[in-house]
Amino acid sequence: MEWQIRAIRGATTVAENRVEAIREAVTELLDELEERNQLEPTAILSVTFSVTRDLDVIFPAAIARSRPLWDSVAMLDVQQMHVEGSLQRCIRFLIHAYLPTSAPIHHIYLRQAAKLRPDWGLPQTLQTSQPVIKTKV
Repeated sequence: MEWQIRAIRGATTVAENRVEAIREAVTELLDELEERNQLEPTAILSVTFSVTRDLDVIFPAAIARSRPLWDSVAMLDVQQMHVEGSLQRCIRFLIHAYLPTSAPIHHIYLRQAAKLRPDWGLPQTLQTSQPVIKTKV
């Protein structure tokens, strides 16, 4: 089986800037990520979380790090660039992971964030123009 480093995107929103609300949303987002992509945390190379400027009570990476096997994943939290009129209280991620070349990618957009990429509501197949990296993972 051929494997490749693949990127998975996703986002969710929270109703308010509270630790409990953010913890619930991040947990739901990562549960969906793992389930729909059949992704084991040991295959994840890195995760970048971004949050809108109205979320500042907890780092999403701190929530993810408490999950089984996520404590050794390289993670970074950043603030999303503010654009007037953009979606508020939004948490996004960009994950790089080793996945089989033939596996479809399911980008995860939940709650109000589903509006951001309605075109990605379906699994994305690998474009044939992307290089394949063979590995023994």
